[in-house]
Amino acid sequence: MKISQVTVRKRLYIVLVFAVIAFAALIIRLGYVQLMIGGEIAKKAEDSWRRNIPFEAKRGDILDRNGIRLAYNVSSPTIYAIPVQVKDKQGTARKLSGPLGMSEDQLVTLMSRKVSSVELKPGGRKMTTEKAQEIRNMALPGIFVSEDNKRYYPYGNMAAHVLGFTGSYNQGLTGLELQYDARLTGLRGSVSYLADAAGRKMPQSADQYIPPQDGLSLQLTLDQTIQSVVERELDQTMLQYHANSVIAIAMNPNTGEIYAMGSRPSFEPDKYQEVSPQVYNRNLPIWMTYEPGSTFKIITLAAAIQEGKVNLEHEHFYDPGFIEVAGAKLRCWKRGGHGSQTFLEVVENSCNPGFVTLGNRLGKDLLFSYINNFGFGKKTGIDLKGEENGILFKLKQVGPVELATTAFGQGVSVTPIQQITAVSAAINGGKLYKPFVSKSWIQPETGIVLEETKPQVVRQVISPETSKTVREALEKVVAQGTGGKAFLEGYRVGGKTGTAQKVVNGRYSSNEHIVSFIGFAPADDPQLIVYVAVDNPQGIQFGGVVAAPIVRNIMADALPYLGVKPRSVQVEKEYKFGSGEPRTVTVPNLVGKTVSDIYEDMNSNFHLASSGSGDAIVRQAPAAGARVEQGSVIRIYLGASD
Repeated sequence: MKISQVTVRKRLYIVLVFAVIAFAALIIRLGYVQLMIGGEIAKKAEDSWRRNIPFEAKRGDILDRNGIRLAYNVSSPTIYAIPVQVKDKQGTARKLSGPLGMSEDQLVTLMSRKVSSVELKPGGRKMTTEKAQEIRNMALPGIFVSEDNKRYYPYGNMAAHVLGFTGSYNQGLTGLELQYDARLTGLRGSVSYLADAAGRKMPQSADQYIPPQDGLSLQLTLDQTIQSVVERELDQTMLQYHANSVIAIAMNPNTGEIYAMGSRPSFEPDKYQEVSPQVYNRNLPIWMTYEPGSTFKIITLAAAIQEGKVNLEHEHFYDPGFIEVAGAKLRCWKRGGHGSQTFLEVVENSCNPGFVTLGNRLGKDLLFSYINNFGFGKKTGIDLKGEENGILFKLKQVGPVELATTAFGQGVSVTPIQQITAVSAAINGGKLYKPFVSKSWIQPETGIVLEETKPQVVRQVISPETSKTVREALEKVVAQGTGGKAFLEGYRVGGKTGTAQKVVNGRYSSNEHIVSFIGFAPADDPQLIVYVAVDNPQGIQFGGVVAAPIVRNIMADALPYLGVKPRSVQVEKEYKFGSGEPRTVTVPNLVGKTVSDIYEDMNSNFHLASSGSGDAIVRQAPAAGARVEQGSVIRIYLGASD
């Protein structure tokens, strides 16, 4: 059949139209790809070619309140291999085996893996800078040194449970290192290069460096000097008493800032693998719960004074050595009792029957409302992981015996941080503060403070007037009562002893105790409060004998360091015969006298040591008016008389 020219032209026209449409579509698509998504496609292609060698960010420092570094990073490079670029694997392994401390076979196996890059571990991970430089100098093809760092704790086990530690990849594992891991870590950087499908670096391509962003620095409320004093006393206590554990907290009672916190047993953060997880996972000052004993009487005392249930100086109480409650005989620690005494003497003598009487006057509803308001039975909210709640009787479970035992600190369970926080409120004017250890976040390059924690008042528990009365009573506990071994000349120390039987297999043990002391100074304006608890010390088990001297030692160093000046007036120390406490006496003025004149001033109170020549005393040490232990040496300096 013959096709006409018209039909041919029509068909050609149709083909042409479709060709034009197809070409136009191709042009449009090409333009779209080139102009609209070309950059995205190129980036995806580049990403598929790009290989990265990571550079870790510098982890933020952890500083004490004065800027002293308690944890920081030291350079510790890591060695990587790019397997396809290592042509002579056996020869490379031979050269690296010495510096890395790895066998040639180990290294050949790693460098033969079908991956873009491989870390030559364990020997090549976190090396010394000297070893890393040695490997750099070898200039081995396919071997790269990546800047890395590891955590360093310059003071060993100082505040170990507070600081915590990091893992092999600088990730926080416990303590503040874990709690604030994201802010301390920063953002990783890298050096990247372009490689072909076989992993070979593309010629003429430039390396791309993305700098890491360092983590923020964390400044704490801890004071390295006070913390070192606490650590010293913890070590000494373990050596002297071979206790199961020892706990100590030093705190500013007016803000809630923790100056020092520590416990034994302890560990060194960069050697945490050498101890049991039970040691490094348990921060005893916030985790351990136990019956507080007589330190809890401060709460009963504060409640009774606030509610007008007692007049300390004018009301009397007779203690026969026990008190009967609902058929139970609750005994005083002193066999035979204290006899007739004022309620102030009840506090000084830590008389259990007297405090049972105060508890009964308050009643269970009132006493337990104060206990709850002082923060017991719930977490304080301190910014540390692992805090426990403690245990209180439910109100419906409280009968006469439970009320009585609670009043003198038995049958309740508290944590050390609860105890020191509550007593701070009792003596600071009545304000319950939330304790804290994180003071501020600092931008490391500029030193600019980005965020700062302010003291936080939870509630007003008692009045300032009641708090003042509590302070005065507790000062007399130290000067004239059971806390005598915490007495510190000139500093007006107040405090309370505690000796609590431990519960073993569901029953009170007759020979295992947790002994404690909580002390503060100065009593007229408290600037420091210290709590020490010793679990099952060997030998003498009384808080006033074991724990009080520890608190005294801490305060003797910490108070002058904090700039707290001695007071010229304080409650005189009452010497108790047979207590083992040293008697203190006042140094007389000897200057201007002759040696023959002064012997009547010496009696048996002092010993003399002289320097120089002449018949007159021109100088003396200690100075006149100082209080020293009986039998102390007074050095006199002799010269010519006028």
